[in-house]
Amino acid sequence: MNIAIVDDNPVNIIVIEKILKSAGYGSFWKESSAIDLLARLNTHAEEGKIPVDLILMDMMMPEMDGIEACRLIQGDERMKDIPVIIVTALGDSNKLAEALGAGAIDYVMKPVNKVELIARIRVALRLKFEKDWHKENEARIRSELELARQVQGSVLSLPLVKEKLAIGAAYYPSSELAGDFYAWYRIDEHRYGVIILDIMGHGISSSLVCMFISSVMQDTITRFVSPEFVVSELNRYMNQLNQKSASVSYYFTAIYLLIDTNRQMIEYVNAGHPPGFLFEDGKAPVALDQGSCAVGFFDQMDIVKCTYAYEQPIRIALYTDGLLEALPLPPDYPPEEPESDVLRDRLHDHIREGQCPEHLVQQVLPAEILEARKDDICLVLINAF
Repeated sequence: MNIAIVDDNPVNIIVIEKILKSAGYGSFWKESSAIDLLARLNTHAEEGKIPVDLILMDMMMPEMDGIEACRLIQGDERMKDIPVIIVTALGDSNKLAEALGAGAIDYVMKPVNKVELIARIRVALRLKFEKDWHKENEARIRSELELARQVQGSVLSLPLVKEKLAIGAAYYPSSELAGDFYAWYRIDEHRYGVIILDIMGHGISSSLVCMFISSVMQDTITRFVSPEFVVSELNRYMNQLNQKSASVSYYFTAIYLLIDTNRQMIEYVNAGHPPGFLFEDGKAPVALDQGSCAVGFFDQMDIVKCTYAYEQPIRIALYTDGLLEALPLPPDYPPEEPESDVLRDRLHDHIREGQCPEHLVQQVLPAEILEARKDDICLVLINAF
């Protein structure tokens, strides 16, 4: 532990050093000016570590006083957590208030009282220890969140390009961990199951539920295949999870589609999710808005499977509500009209065969809105030929 003693009077440094040694503190920096202290601190900061735990600083010094030094220390991100105690003979309450406002955490009057000085040092060091502990803990949590984010991202499906089918996604999480999820799985040569879902809430809890669902997703889709059975099975898993948590009931909205490129058939269930849109050349857009309530609300669900047969190439846009909520509405847009109608029209204007999903999102949302998003934004784009 190092304590820096800064005073232009060498006698004062000797007195304070003896008091500290008598209390068991034995490692010091001794500087005759604030400028020298800042130069030394800056040198260590550039090397990556500042080995000072506390600064005892005189207020009145030539060239730079203790108040200005406090301001500079507080203004440097590398040094701002070092506690500074002002040691002064100046009893001006306005100056003392200015020092505290500049970043000093306490002050001691000269002539220095040994008991008072040691007591204030112990309080300052205890606060420093607690602050350092919180910083280290936050750094550890950030590291673990980053690892969790990487794991979560690794379970998302990679883009798929086949002779008659192409699937891709754009994903913009609002924080390290998100509650949106998408995936697609091969059933057989001609069929693929595609799902997009949005877990209730944000952050760690929703991401953990998301990871739980993703862990059973592939087996559920490849085993049950048909949309109504897949959604029913996912509801069973959510009910099992909710039975173990008495305080919170989790649920998610989803759209699950089964695409058969041989029969040119789409089967889907919308479980309380914002409507996806299907665009077929030469026909009006179709809203994928039928199916059931959200998954996890009830033990049993009334599920309606819907089908769509296509003859021309189709493009399907599935998205989470973050995209819908971020969508800027025209000033004269009727309040009684659903916002999804605006999104449908903008998707219809911009969606193109073979288009990159990220490019489509950027065409639908202005860059400043996308950058300032408050919710996860996810878009899955499906092209079937």
